[in-house]
Amino acid sequence: MRCKTLLGLLILGSVCLAGCGGITKTSTPPPPSPTITSVAVSCIASSLQPGQTSQCSASVSGTGAYSSSVTWSAVSGTVSSTGLYTAPSTVPTSGSDSVKATSTEDSTKLGTAKIAIAAPATPTITGVALACSPASITDTQTSSCTATVTGTGAFNNTVNLAINPAAAGTLSASTGVKSGTVVLFTPANTGANSVTIKATSTADSTKFYSVPITVTASAAGPSCAGMSTGDNASLNGFVPFTPTTAWNTDISSAPLDPNNAAITSASGFAGLHLHHDWSSVAGGNYGIPYVVVDSSTTPLTPISVVDYAGESDVASAPFPITAPIEGSPADCSGWPDTYIGDSHVLVLDRQTCMLYETFNTHRCNGAWSASSETIWDLKNYDRRPWGWTSADAAGLPIFPGLVRYDEVAAGAINHAIRFTMQQTKNDANGGYFVAPASHAAGTVYGVSNIMGMRIRLKASFDISSYSAANQVILTAMKKYGMILADNGSYFYFQGVPDPRWNDDDLHNLDSIQSSNFEVVQMTPAFPGYDANTAPAGEPPIINSFTSSASSVAAGTPVTLNWNTSNDSYDFIDVLGGVSGGTVTTTPAKTTTYTLNATNQYGRATMQVTVTVH
Repeated sequence: MRCKTLLGLLILGSVCLAGCGGITKTSTPPPPSPTITSVAVSCIASSLQPGQTSQCSASVSGTGAYSSSVTWSAVSGTVSSTGLYTAPSTVPTSGSDSVKATSTEDSTKLGTAKIAIAAPATPTITGVALACSPASITDTQTSSCTATVTGTGAFNNTVNLAINPAAAGTLSASTGVKSGTVVLFTPANTGANSVTIKATSTADSTKFYSVPITVTASAAGPSCAGMSTGDNASLNGFVPFTPTTAWNTDISSAPLDPNNAAITSASGFAGLHLHHDWSSVAGGNYGIPYVVVDSSTTPLTPISVVDYAGESDVASAPFPITAPIEGSPADCSGWPDTYIGDSHVLVLDRQTCMLYETFNTHRCNGAWSASSETIWDLKNYDRRPWGWTSADAAGLPIFPGLVRYDEVAAGAINHAIRFTMQQTKNDANGGYFVAPASHAAGTVYGVSNIMGMRIRLKASFDISSYSAANQVILTAMKKYGMILADNGSYFYFQGVPDPRWNDDDLHNLDSIQSSNFEVVQMTPAFPGYDANTAPAGEPPIINSFTSSASSVAAGTPVTLNWNTSNDSYDFIDVLGGVSGGTVTTTPAKTTTYTLNATNQYGRATMQVTVTVH
């Protein structure tokens, strides 16, 4: 038994050895250890001033599955975990700093970059210049002064301005005025004077410049009689209407409207930009033209008012047959009232100081027709009835809101500027308006633009980089603002065509965004009046209207006299605008004269007939 058992075990062992003999065992060698071979550092800026920053980056090289992460450090400055280096607040003794990146896997492997640290150049004012134009003015005019500061380094380019003698006038700005900014000098109304304007660097009081301005006495301000005659003629300093009217009021410090933020962020205002709406002749000769006449030599001619006679001042007007029509429509096209464009005609009469404005004007074979006619007394300011339109949709005069070359060349626009929006706020009664407007032409209820709304360019808007001409325009937008006068293209403001305009320069105004404007407080409060909520009151009273003679021979002059109460302006249908309670005329035939007296609440009329035999 023992022998069999032993033999079996030997056989089993042989079988096992034979079965296992065909198996071959293999193994994967271990990966090589990661090795960092180098770290390189580069920084965007190789030279900085104290406190400045530069972004640095590290490039890690190696073999195996190495990590490219590093830790950052600097000798004098600081470095963030992302490699943003900040120079120390003072210049190191060595004049430089070392930025180091160390491998997180092998601290013996590191890279450095050297950054020079230098103190900023000391700002130095090298000079101050000052120019004022015109250098000789009357005590009713202004002079535009511009200071220029030059220097090296990061110098302060502002000046302080002073007048000597101090009581000789005022400056529109005097403290911290930026180089290149136009500042208006307005003399005190105290007669002749010799004035010095001094500009002193705010950074270096040893740098200054002074210019003299000669002020001469003016017994009276520029008048209508001093206007030149002709198409787009110079007014020679005359400003329509009284200084206290809305067009001529300085609103630079007026309070903002409580709804300013809502209005300026609303659709129809937000996201727009200025667009000047006039040009030189070469640039297209577009804009709103006018003509100055003298009715002592320019005869009166009847205007046939077709559409809005009930809200018009229907009267003969001193329209020369060559009076320019906006858009230059062909004579007899669309006669008598087919709308082919706004086709405004603006005529200023220097003899009577009256302004005549028509809308949708047509000329054919020497005759005139229009959709509306409005007469404005340039010595005062007409209060038209609430709810009445004019040649402008808002019931406003057009001419006083235009940008004219003669006033820009003189260095100051002393009035507000008219502008248009495509959409104004509507309601069931035709829309809303606020003073000085008297009429609405609403288009969309959901917008916040109101006829008569006044906006101004923010005082913080820097105009120093603009040309002298454009600075005059922008200064007026800050001081007098812009008044919404009509529906039209978005944020267009209007001017007079003139061959002297620099069209390329004017285009620089068109990039100014609507976000740079703000709304001046409205009266009444937003959204204003509509046709049903406007104030009501007593119309004028004509106490008498008489003629010095009721029957005269042909060629005999007569004097018409009238006495009125509570009127804003007057006109006589065949004589045009009148004032002063008396006018002399020579009727060529039997004539009935109709006196019209008007205020914000309505109109009164009275007639007198003169028989010619």
